[in-house]
Amino acid sequence: MSAPASKTVRSPQPRFPGLRRFFREPLGVFGLVLVVILVLGAVFAPYLTEYAPNALDIKSRLAKPSSEHWLGADHLGRDTFTRVLYGGRIALKVAAWSISLALFGGVLLGMLAGYGPRWLDNLLILIFDAVRSFPTIMFALAIITLTGPSINMVIMVIVITSIPVYARIVRAQTMALRESEFVLAARSVGTGWFRMLYLHILPNVIGPLLILASMDIPVVVTIESGLSFLGLGVRPPTASWGTVLADGYAYVRNTPWLLVAGGVPLILTTLGFTFMGEALRDVFDPTLKKRD
Repeated sequence: MSAPASKTVRSPQPRFPGLRRFFREPLGVFGLVLVVILVLGAVFAPYLTEYAPNALDIKSRLAKPSSEHWLGADHLGRDTFTRVLYGGRIALKVAAWSISLALFGGVLLGMLAGYGPRWLDNLLILIFDAVRSFPTIMFALAIITLTGPSINMVIMVIVITSIPVYARIVRAQTMALRESEFVLAARSVGTGWFRMLYLHILPNVIGPLLILASMDIPVVVTIESGLSFLGLGVRPPTASWGTVLADGYAYVRNTPWLLVAGGVPLILTTLGFTFMGEALRDVFDPTLKKRD
């Protein structure tokens, strides 16, 4: 009798290989930890402090860091640690709304420009170039000076100036995909333009864009803080990292810890989202993945 044929035993494929590669990146894990700490601090701010962000205590005016006030108190006796926690809420709120709306508008207009007729592409590119010709800060100063400071105006300015960036990236990827085999095959069987964009183009362009958006969050947070520092962002007495910096700058000779309290969260936010975004890019973007 002939010997039975040997069967090839395949080793089981690991689940979520991308996440495994991500957690092998030390800087990516460090960035993720910073992001989680910042998000948890903002979400659970009422449970992490016994003070209200706008509660006045004249007796504690310009108090130094102590066991009672971990980061000291400002010129009105408000607890700085509490205001930093609640300022994180404002920063993450502005970033979440701005990035989400800019992504939606950028993806929609970018796909229309890349897949639509030539005249529509030229018109949208003209609009994108016109918007991007103005520096973001100067555009924000001009608009908010006319309309008055508010968090909604800050979000609107960031959305308007961010949409062309995302739209141009999506447009380039859409133009590269429109002549690919699977798109031509879907077009040959009569697939409509909406179904084509939603089912075939969108899944192939959204991944790298989400990674880019995560790396843009620190930029948005910095813009909001800068405008609040200048008095053109959130209105007092709302707590913001920018207003904490403004209060610290006014009393920098007496209370340097206020500047530290307002500046450190900005640094940690930048490091956290940048490290996490770069690690995600290296792991999940096949065109930029690190070679072993």
